[in-house]
Amino acid sequence: MTNVKSTTIGYPYIGENREWKRTIERFWKNDLTETELEQQLKQQRIHNLLKQEKLGIDQVTVGDFTQYDRVLDLAFMFNIIPNRYKTLEQSPSLKTYYAMARGSQETVACEMTKWFNTNYHYIVPEYTGEKLSLQNNTLLSLFNEAKEVLKNTPKPTLIGPFTFSKITKGYNEQQFAAYLVQLLPLYEEVIQQLVDAGAEWIQIEEPLLTQELSDEDLKLVQVIYKQLAENVPQAKIMLTTYFEGIPQYEQIVQLPVAGIGLDFVHGFKENSQSINQFGFPNDKVLAVGVINGRDIWTSNLKEVSQQIDAILQLVQPKELWIQPSCSLQHTPVTTASETELFDVLKNALAFADEKLEEIQQITNYIKEGKWTNPQVIQDNLTNLQNLANHVSRNNEEVKNELNALTEADTKRGVPFETRLEVQQKLLQLPSFPTTTIGSFPQSAVVKKTRSDWRKGDLSNEQYEKFLEEETLRWVKIQEELELDVLVHGEFERTDMVEYFGEKLKGFAFTKKAWVVSYGSRCVKPPVIYGDVQWVEPMTVKETAFTQQHTKHWVKGMLTGPVTILNWSFVRDDLSREKVTNQIALALRKEIEALEAAGIRIIQVDEPALREGLPLRKKNHSDYLRWATDAFKISTSTVKDDTQIHTHMCYCEFNDFIDPIISLDADVISLETSRSHGELTHSLKENPYPYGIGLGVYDIHSPRVPSVEEMATILEESLVTIPVQRFWVNPDCGLKTRGETETVAALKNMVQATKNLRNAQLS
Repeated sequence: MTNVKSTTIGYPYIGENREWKRTIERFWKNDLTETELEQQLKQQRIHNLLKQEKLGIDQVTVGDFTQYDRVLDLAFMFNIIPNRYKTLEQSPSLKTYYAMARGSQETVACEMTKWFNTNYHYIVPEYTGEKLSLQNNTLLSLFNEAKEVLKNTPKPTLIGPFTFSKITKGYNEQQFAAYLVQLLPLYEEVIQQLVDAGAEWIQIEEPLLTQELSDEDLKLVQVIYKQLAENVPQAKIMLTTYFEGIPQYEQIVQLPVAGIGLDFVHGFKENSQSINQFGFPNDKVLAVGVINGRDIWTSNLKEVSQQIDAILQLVQPKELWIQPSCSLQHTPVTTASETELFDVLKNALAFADEKLEEIQQITNYIKEGKWTNPQVIQDNLTNLQNLANHVSRNNEEVKNELNALTEADTKRGVPFETRLEVQQKLLQLPSFPTTTIGSFPQSAVVKKTRSDWRKGDLSNEQYEKFLEEETLRWVKIQEELELDVLVHGEFERTDMVEYFGEKLKGFAFTKKAWVVSYGSRCVKPPVIYGDVQWVEPMTVKETAFTQQHTKHWVKGMLTGPVTILNWSFVRDDLSREKVTNQIALALRKEIEALEAAGIRIIQVDEPALREGLPLRKKNHSDYLRWATDAFKISTSTVKDDTQIHTHMCYCEFNDFIDPIISLDADVISLETSRSHGELTHSLKENPYPYGIGLGVYDIHSPRVPSVEEMATILEESLVTIPVQRFWVNPDCGLKTRGETETVAALKNMVQATKNLRNAQLS
């Protein structure tokens, strides 16, 4: 019988009550010294390790904890620090680390983008020709720390050299070889030091291996792992993949590593076929990712155990590890705090801790050939069936609306050129109209007032009066800044998805189901557990109120159907296409209600459109078809003179222009500040035929860019955007920023725009 053990790829580092987030942010505010920061983070790390061990995990992973972002950790450790940060201090410390992550008054932050097709953003490594070196083996420190408190030897993990080198920017094709020649010895040094310290296994994460590799890249992977095997022969490497199956399975499983980790959730079909066709080396350990690390639903334990049994009928690996499909950082920590969910739903949920319990139960079953507690299996099946039969999943009205959709529901009445003419006639906006993306700073007073109202300490009337006063205060600020198109500020909203989910049928909300979006920014995605249905207007009251108190046009602000889908935990019994169309039909009714209330500019944000893109190119077209159709189902019924805006941020657009065009939105606003003009260059190659606003400053950084800095972006953009379709805006919403810096930055933005207008007239 194959030896079986339980393990993890990674565990959420934020803590049950977001202790990690609060610690980091207190340090940023200078409320903690660096020593105090390290002490508190160490306590949190050890708590996480001991909890996993207590839940029965045989081999706990270390290196999944970070001070901001794991990709940034690796770049910083290898001295991949762009030259613009070298003037901050003589020897790079946390000051430089956080400047790279967040920017500073002296310099802009590094670029940030999505981690594959998840909702997590990582800091993009940026190589500017510096000499690479191992500054400090932080992974070794974490390993030694964990070894002192755990019964079994922990497993260090790090992102692999192939994936890391490919997501690094800054070098050209001719420089890549020189970059890799410097990089690989550093990996060898890290791994050797871990082996010397007693690491029995080292997990190397190579999610990029789940994409279709060119012959050249496949050869590169083979060279990398041959070199690692030759130069650190004592290391037992577990090469872990996730998010998909492995296209070049036959070649990858023959790499000179001691074990291979495969995703049997998102890559189940492909990896199963590969194992059936090519087998698996019996001298290697096989790690099977059988518990979904990206959702919140209870696994069908009987079904999962049968899948593992089927694998073991085909292959006899040296050892079998049972683990989640990917790091559990994409799931909340525990359901223990979710006391307000109705039983049918709560009993069908499994967060990180519950998923580890599932792994432990399945591991014991595979070891013993029977369930330790048969009642667990019966309860598991009952819980799944109860949710499937719940009335929320059987809404005939929603089903009929879906069935009635036709191709006509995805088309605007007239072409953009015709719409633009009637919109300009109605709106009478100046050249280069200025606006914001939607939200304004949510001060401590805003958050406390909303919290008091939710707890019942403030009446509805008192709360609405506060919202009106705050809205009017910001209307005045916007008018004084001389912005052209105003927003109401979204002071009633905690989150751009949660707010809408609270007002639609089919959504549930948790108390502490937080996950990290980027840095210390945590989100609490709603749970789409039933059929989605519009009930009553969700945004009309606030938007119409604002419009009544200004002579400027006010934008209605909505989150798009694909973003609501991708930023929620989604039911797994219905296709994502059908769920998205349910949301789209609900949003259509809201847009029609805004239009009926006299709102003529409506923004439907889709920042998550690209992140839902399947990793395989062959699957892109089907996703893009239904994703863009859903946006158009939401927006297609408006009048010609109603201007539809959309917004996207932190996304590689070079190969994504066509889907954006197919949305048929009248105006799109895009991030460009962190990408340092790359999008402007891309638009030269692929012109965008609608209205467009390139974000002229980075709202994720506290720094206030100068007029000259923003003017440079505007002037460079003139090459690619015609004057009559050119909008000016920040690159994202301003909710997380402070009021003083927000006003100062917008003041500079408006001044830069005025300068541009004057230059055009002269």
